[in-house]
Amino acid sequence: MINDTLIEETIKALKKLPGVGEKSAWRYFFSLLNEDEGELEKFGHLLIRLKKEIKKCPKCACLSTNGHCEFCDDPNRDQSKIMVVSYIQDVMAIEKTGVYHGLYHVLDGVISSSKGIYADDLNIHNLKKRIDDQVKEVIIATSATIDGEMTALYLDKILKRPGLLITRLAHGLPMGASLDYADELTLIKAMDNRRKVEEENA
Repeated sequence: MINDTLIEETIKALKKLPGVGEKSAWRYFFSLLNEDEGELEKFGHLLIRLKKEIKKCPKCACLSTNGHCEFCDDPNRDQSKIMVVSYIQDVMAIEKTGVYHGLYHVLDGVISSSKGIYADDLNIHNLKKRIDDQVKEVIIATSATIDGEMTALYLDKILKRPGLLITRLAHGLPMGASLDYADELTLIKAMDNRRKVEEENA
């Protein structure tokens, strides 16, 4: 007899994935059910390894499996530029364009008073520590939402200093857009046309 509890628990677990509703969960369930047992064991093992072995880079908070991430450890990256993004997914979106070769910094969110998220809740303290004489430009690449704009203004205020250019991704990103949903051409235009934050809000 089929263990109904097992099925229910599996469907419930699948629905925890972002964008997965009841119908999608059932499709995934039957897809997994039809997989070879060896493949499922391999998949399960990978999920366990993912949680145990993939960490956040202590410097920029990008994904890493061994100490610092590939970006911080790459001497060929432009050390004078740091692009500040809200989420790790944004780094992946920018990297796909192939036009940015500087460093990254992941905030792990945006300031949102309505959600109870404030500056102290984000990875901003480490960002401030990274701004030294070698860094010439900080590119704020938070999404074009109200919370993203508020976060950009806050960062501009606390990071501003003589000799440091603070820019914001501009044209091509409509209001309310998230970086990881934007196409590559749009992101390229947004980077090419980035402007100083103070000019954007003049």
